[in-house]
Amino acid sequence: MDLLSALQDREVQVRAGAADDAVDDHIPGCVARPVGTGQVATVLREAHSRGAVVVVRGHGSKLTFGGVGVAPDLLLDLSGCGRLLEHQPGDLIVRVEAGMPLAALQDAVRGSSQRLGIDEPVPGSTVGGLIATNTSGPRRLHTGTARDLLIGATVVLAEGTVAHSGGKVVKNVAGYDLGKLMVGSLGTLAVVTEATFRLHPIPAQGAWVSTTVEAADLEQLLARLCDTQLAPSALEIDWPTEGSITVAMLLEGTTDGVPARIEAARAEFGVPAAVDDALDWPWHLPAATDGSETLLKLTSRLGAVAELASAAHDLGLHVRGAAGSGVLYAGVPASTGVDDLDRMVQDLRARAGRQGGAVVVLTAPLEIRRNVDVWGPVNGLPVMQRLKQEFDPGQQLAPGRFVGDI
Repeated sequence: MDLLSALQDREVQVRAGAADDAVDDHIPGCVARPVGTGQVATVLREAHSRGAVVVVRGHGSKLTFGGVGVAPDLLLDLSGCGRLLEHQPGDLIVRVEAGMPLAALQDAVRGSSQRLGIDEPVPGSTVGGLIATNTSGPRRLHTGTARDLLIGATVVLAEGTVAHSGGKVVKNVAGYDLGKLMVGSLGTLAVVTEATFRLHPIPAQGAWVSTTVEAADLEQLLARLCDTQLAPSALEIDWPTEGSITVAMLLEGTTDGVPARIEAARAEFGVPAAVDDALDWPWHLPAATDGSETLLKLTSRLGAVAELASAAHDLGLHVRGAAGSGVLYAGVPASTGVDDLDRMVQDLRARAGRQGGAVVVLTAPLEIRRNVDVWGPVNGLPVMQRLKQEFDPGQQLAPGRFVGDI
C-alpha cells in the first residue's frame, strides 16, 4: 500500500501534491494535514516505514531558508495543528500547537496585557516556523530569541516517537534539551508539535528615538548607545543603498519613566533626534523572504557592527538590523548574478570571521541556493552531524537543508 492510501486508512487528511505545494522545484507526491500530535506521529510512522523524505510546512513563509534539500516525498502541513492549549496569565506561560500563527498567539494573550517577546519580521510566521528558523526582530536585544523564551516542547521523532521536554514535562529524553535543539534546526531533527513559552507584560508606553548619521560617525554613535544605561528594548540601524543612515532606539516601560528616558536618550545621541510612537521600518527585513530575492544574515561582535555594515553597503547592499545585538540583514539587488554574489559573500565572511561573526545566505532564488555555499564555515559541525545521525538515522527529515548537508 502506498503512503497516501495508508494515511487515508488512518483517517488523516491527505491528498496528492499540487503545484502550490512545491518545495523548491519539486512537487511532493503526498500532502498530509494532521490534527494534533497523535496524528503527526501516525504520519511519521507511516512515512518512516516507507523511507519517505518529509518536509514540514506551517504557513510556508520560510521554505526557501537554508540549502536545497533532497526532494520530499511527503509535505507535512501543520496548519491543522493551530490551537491555543493553555494560557496561565499568573505564571506568564502559554502553550500552543506549532501550526498556530504567531499573530494569533499574540492576539490571544494581549487581553491579559501580555506578549511573546518575539517580533515577526516574516509576516504569517507560525510558532513552528519561528522555532525551526529562529527568526527574530528588534526586540531580541531586550527579550532574546525563541531559544531564550521557549521553556518546553513536544516533538515527534522521525520514526514517530513522541517526546516532551522542559515546561509541562511528561517525559524527558535524557541528555538533551529537546526544545533548545529544535530552535534553528530547520526541521531536520524532529517535528515540533507543541511549544510552551515564557511571556512578558506589555509595557504601558513605548517610543522610538531616531536620528540620521554620517558613515564616518556611525561607529562612535553605536559605541555610545551600546554602552548606555537606558536599557532600550531595541537599537536598530537602517542603511539603504542610497541615502542616509538611520539609527533608532526603542524605549519601553512605565508611563512615568519613558519620557525621562527619552530625554536621556536624546542627550546620548548628541545630535537632534526625533521621537516617534510608531516607527515601522525596524520590523521589516530589507528583502523579500519568499525566495524571489536574496537576503543575507550578518553577525559580528558589537564593536564591529559599523565596520561590517559599511562593508556590506560598499558592496551595494541595503543593510538593516539589530545593531544592539550584532545581527544585521542585507538585501541584495535583484540584478546580482551568482558569481558576483559569491564574491560578495566570501568578502563579507572574511570580514565577519575576523570579528567573531558569520554570514549566511538566509534565503535566495533557487539558482543561487544551488550554486552558492549558503552556510559557510560552521563551528561544531561534527557535533551537529552526530545529533542528526542519532535523531534521524534514516535521513528522512528535510535532508540537505541544514549546515553540512544535514
